[in-house]
Amino acid sequence: LKAGGVAGVFVDLILFPLDTVKTRLQSPQGFRKAGGFRGIYAGVPSTAIGSFPNAAAFFITYENVKSLLPHGSSSYLSPATHMVAASLGEVVACLIRVPSEVVKQRAQVSPSSSTLRILSHTLYHEGIQGLYRGYKSTVLREIPFSLVQFPLWESLKDLWSWKQGHVVDSWQSAVCGAFAGGFAAAVTTPLDVAKTRIMLAKAGSSNARGNVLAALGGIWRTQGLSGLFAGVVPRMAAISLGGFIFLGTYEKTRQLLL
Repeated sequence: LKAGGVAGVFVDLILFPLDTVKTRLQSPQGFRKAGGFRGIYAGVPSTAIGSFPNAAAFFITYENVKSLLPHGSSSYLSPATHMVAASLGEVVACLIRVPSEVVKQRAQVSPSSSTLRILSHTLYHEGIQGLYRGYKSTVLREIPFSLVQFPLWESLKDLWSWKQGHVVDSWQSAVCGAFAGGFAAAVTTPLDVAKTRIMLAKAGSSNARGNVLAALGGIWRTQGLSGLFAGVVPRMAAISLGGFIFLGTYEKTRQLLL
């Protein structure tokens, strides 16, 4: 819990500006109207509050599920074990992540409004349901992402450990995390764009219903392939750096605590 929470706070706060740029590139009104490079830390209180419990919930679930299923470098079931553990971890973590993400993204594209004002406005007009707008699209983004990232991260660590004859150090785990995160970020960008559009959609609009396929179809018809991969460069940069900091910090903190 502590290792996951510390890792989550570190990565989210350090890389927040890149996340803001990515969100504004993906927003329906366009980068400049969404704020451009102004108010780059808009929405950071939401992230600061949600990071620790979100990351802690993920790693508690991930490690416990992994320990219950067959795993180990010699087991051919290891990739499947890591996929199942990561997927269940994301489902649990998204219960905390989505409300924080909804408020954060709305603040990022409305830098003149405070986080508290956006939270109260969302609750007043949409209720608790409004804070969970995009839960399904977030899970549908995070599960494919984790299905790529975590088995690749674990496999790279196992390969590196085998090559050098001992378990990888925390910095080596961080390098593996950076590569795995960047690759996973690139291939799941269209799902991230759809999630952003659903969260930012006006109440009552077609995107507000949360249909991921409909959102993807609308983006494809109006903006084509470039629309589906909007923000891919800052997303890859943020998640590569994030993978390095997040997974490296997690491993180092866990080693210190255990």
